[in-house]
Amino acid sequence: MQNLNREQYTTAMEGWVYAKTNLRSLEELFPANHIFNISTEQVDWLRKTNANKEFCAEVGVVEGRLSIMLSALDEKGNRIAVGEVPYSVFEPLKEDITLTETQTYSVVKKVVLSKDMRKIDNDSDMYYPIANKPIMEQDKAVDSIESWQNNGQDWFYAEYKQNGGKGIFNKFYVPVDKICHGDQQFSFVCSFGLKYSEIYQKQLPALIFIGVHNNLGGSVETISNTYDWAKPCPPVCKIPDFDL
Repeated sequence: MQNLNREQYTTAMEGWVYAKTNLRSLEELFPANHIFNISTEQVDWLRKTNANKEFCAEVGVVEGRLSIMLSALDEKGNRIAVGEVPYSVFEPLKEDITLTETQTYSVVKKVVLSKDMRKIDNDSDMYYPIANKPIMEQDKAVDSIESWQNNGQDWFYAEYKQNGGKGIFNKFYVPVDKICHGDQQFSFVCSFGLKYSEIYQKQLPALIFIGVHNNLGGSVETISNTYDWAKPCPPVCKIPDFDL
């Protein structure tokens, strides 16, 4: 697991603050077809360290490369002080990844037996799955990722022209229960996406987590290995900000 010490962590944060104000730097830091790999070790670290319903993926620049740094939060939403901070670098996608959605259907068969013990009716019905909290459909995830690939630099330019880059994200808040599923072993490929927000009435970046694991079945609900739950800050900054 790759880690940064406190000095390296601060330098990485400062590097991103500077990069946001420079369009050339943004172009160089965001080449096409790049992703973050979140290892099972990092997921286990979050599971053991995080005490909040969300954890924070902070954006930084490490040795000239875009990175996300994983910050565990306490119950009040403050960052938990740790000696070293896990991080992942932005790197090319090395192989095809599969966005999977499995739906399990229930077939209910009814046979009516008359009072004289003879079959008088026989039919069957198929019931479609209804998830309690539907996970992002795979076609929407792909559209979001492709939108970022096609329009990400245009989004940076628009933010830069509007406020000099101050509105560009510094971090993303991610619900921990979507990533740390019990004791199961997961790793994730993490991609940027771009989707429209009805609340903010504009396109906002998202982090889309695509799970890499063996078992993706055995449930009566819709099951997906794709999670689009990360909220960018700014503008969604409900948890107290972190000082450099």
